[in-house]
Amino acid sequence: MEWKLSDEQIAYQEALRGWLSDTASSATVRAWLDEGDEQTFEAQFVRGGWAGVGIPEESGGQGGGLVELALTAEELARAAVPSSAWLATVLAVPALAGRPEAAEQALAGKPVTLLVPADEMPDAGPVLAMDAEGRLSGSVPRVLAGSRVDSFVAVVRQGDHRTLRLVRAGDAGKSARRLLDRSRSVADIRLESVPSEPLPVAGEAFLRDYAARAAVLVAADALGATERMLALAVEYSKQRRQFGVPIGSFQAVKHAAATILVGAESGRSVLYYAAATVDAGELDCGLHAAAAKAQITAVSARAADSALTMHGAIGYTWEHDLHLFSKRAKLDEYLFGTPAQWNERIADGLQLV
Repeated sequence: MEWKLSDEQIAYQEALRGWLSDTASSATVRAWLDEGDEQTFEAQFVRGGWAGVGIPEESGGQGGGLVELALTAEELARAAVPSSAWLATVLAVPALAGRPEAAEQALAGKPVTLLVPADEMPDAGPVLAMDAEGRLSGSVPRVLAGSRVDSFVAVVRQGDHRTLRLVRAGDAGKSARRLLDRSRSVADIRLESVPSEPLPVAGEAFLRDYAARAAVLVAADALGATERMLALAVEYSKQRRQFGVPIGSFQAVKHAAATILVGAESGRSVLYYAAATVDAGELDCGLHAAAAKAQITAVSARAADSALTMHGAIGYTWEHDLHLFSKRAKLDEYLFGTPAQWNERIADGLQLV
C-alpha cells in the first residue's frame, strides 16, 4: 500500500519546512530549549499563520484535516521545535465545536488541552468529580502542555456517560514536570472546587476521536524525528573515517541506515492512510490509527538506538544535535500509550481470540 499526498499537501509541507528552516535553525532551537522558552516559537508559529491549518473554518481554522495536521507534526519534529501547546490544542479544539469563540482564541495563541495523563491511553479517563453547581475537584498528573495553556477540557461522568466541561487554567493549581525531551512539556493539574462550563459535545464520541487523532499525530511526530535521525547518521557516516575510509562504506553501517529507511518509508504509508480514514470516520479507523502509533513509534525508538550506534561516542554528547531527536523519539514511544498498549487495542478490535 502506498499513500500519495496531493499537490496542495506537498506544497504545504515544503512551505512549512522552508519556514521552519528560516525561523528555527539548530542554534535557535537549542537556545529556546536551554532557556525553557516555549513561548517564543509558539507566538511565531501563530503569527506565521500555521496554527489554523488542518482545523475546520467553522472552528476558526484554515481548513484541511488530519492529513494536514500530520504533515505539520512531522515537520515540527524534523525541526525539534517546542510543540506541546500546538499538539494539545489541535487535539482539544474539536471539544469546542459549540463554542466557536473559544476555538478561535485557542488557535490565536490561547491554547487549550484535555485533562488526561500524557503517558496513558488518551480515552481512558480520568473522570473528575463535579458538584451540583458545576464545580470540579480532582487532580490529573502529567497533562500535556498543562502549564502552557489558558483553558482545560475536563472529563466528568453524568449518569452512564462521560461529558465535557471547560475550565479556566487560571483557576487550577499547576506543577510543571521536567522531561528529558525538552521540546515538550507536561504538568500536574489540581482542581479544588473550580467553576466549569458545559461543552455541547458528546463526550464518548469525542474521546474515541481524540484517541485516534492523538495516535496519528504522535506517530507523525515520531516519523519526522526518524527522518532527521537518519539524515544526521548518513551525513556523519560520510564524514567519519576509520582505516582510511568513510564508515559509510562499511556493510554494517549501510545495513543500519537501510533498516531505518525501510521502517520510515513503510510507516509513512500506514500513517497517512490512517489519517485519511480517521478524517473520513471509516469503520476501522481506530484500528488504523492504533497500527500507526504502535508501528511507527516503535520503529522510531529503535532508529534512535541505531543512529546513536552509527555516530559512536559523539552521538551521546550534548553538543551534537542527534540527542534532540533521539529524546523526542523516545518520548513519542510512551506519549499517549506504548506500542504494546496500542497493539493490545488492535488485538481486541480484531477479536483474534
